[in-house]
Amino acid sequence: MSLLGKKILVGVTGGIAAYKIASFVRLLKKQGAEVRCMMTPASSDFITPLTLSTLSESPVAIEFYNSKTGEWTNHVEWALWADLMIFAPVTANSLAKMAHGFSDNFLLATYLSAKCPVFVAPAMDLDMYQHQTTKDNLERLQSFGHQIIPAESGFLASGLEGQGRMAEPETILQVLEDHFCYDKRFVGKKVLVTAGPTYEALDPVRFIGNHSSGKMGFALAEAVAALGGDVVLITGPTNQKVKHKQIQVIPVVSANDMLESVQKNWSQMDMGIFAAAVADYRPAHSETQKIKKTQDQLEIILEKNPDILSWASANKTDQKVVGFALETQNGIEYAQNKLEKKQLDAIVLNEIGEPGVGFGTDTNSVKLIFKNNKLRSFELQSKEQLAFSLLNELMTNLYE
Repeated sequence: MSLLGKKILVGVTGGIAAYKIASFVRLLKKQGAEVRCMMTPASSDFITPLTLSTLSESPVAIEFYNSKTGEWTNHVEWALWADLMIFAPVTANSLAKMAHGFSDNFLLATYLSAKCPVFVAPAMDLDMYQHQTTKDNLERLQSFGHQIIPAESGFLASGLEGQGRMAEPETILQVLEDHFCYDKRFVGKKVLVTAGPTYEALDPVRFIGNHSSGKMGFALAEAVAALGGDVVLITGPTNQKVKHKQIQVIPVVSANDMLESVQKNWSQMDMGIFAAAVADYRPAHSETQKIKKTQDQLEIILEKNPDILSWASANKTDQKVVGFALETQNGIEYAQNKLEKKQLDAIVLNEIGEPGVGFGTDTNSVKLIFKNNKLRSFELQSKEQLAFSLLNELMTNLYE
């Protein structure tokens, strides 16, 4: 699904077509998008904020200041959050304000702070839609680089029939899906992803390992492939399965196995995302036969495993290197040290301890830190959604 994990900001203005936005928000959520809604004060006469808040599973913004809670809503933060803004329906009044920089409500101020693609779905009576000022305003928005989703013909609230009906929710959804399908930043990119744990043998039946399920690494591999990239997925022992045919899976067991596979493929890659939970140590000696329980205590000497991430950084040409850090305390400090020491382009910090975060879960909450110390936090969400969000940030900050 091309909208999976995308952050969609829906702006609703005061036209009768606002009633269709409930269905539109439901469609967006069904496709896996994260949705926020903002409304002009007049639009709440046509659809309630409670309806949109319930369907989007997020608070709805109408005013800058909520007198009931005493909270200020930051329109700049809302604008920066979005991967895409869609304004639907857009009345002639709001259209004119958008075209000429008016900002007398929260929705318009947020629009003026937009850094993402903007889509506009106008809706008004046929004479208003055909008026020269409306045509000029639509052309003006197009000149800003916005995409207009034309009004459709049909019966209008005035009783007349003609062009002016807002495009149906399914039509708007298809336009947005097409847009993200055309986001070809990963097309032609070769991406190496490591996932899962490594198992370090004590004897033929026992090993040292960890609880990594591989879910985050597999989600990243699937997301890269969905965006058109060629993926080599090097994975330790896991129950996860890939769905996309463009993913080449290389199963490994130990850290040495994983390093060997990375070394064979690294020179052909454009990016490496090292999400595997590689064991830091391995037994200095692995028994050829099962160790028998003959003593009350058993002493095992461990030695360091190779540092796969450091090797990739030291042997990169133009590749981008993204690491992962799992911490239980002082997470940001440790992650930043790892970022600098291993000369990474970015690092994903996973701080375990909170519900829904860590090994084996279907959800995650992480922080993404770049080498310029830019930090982006991601709230708790499915690992599939998080994968798309992380990839969008990586491409935006590492390649643009």
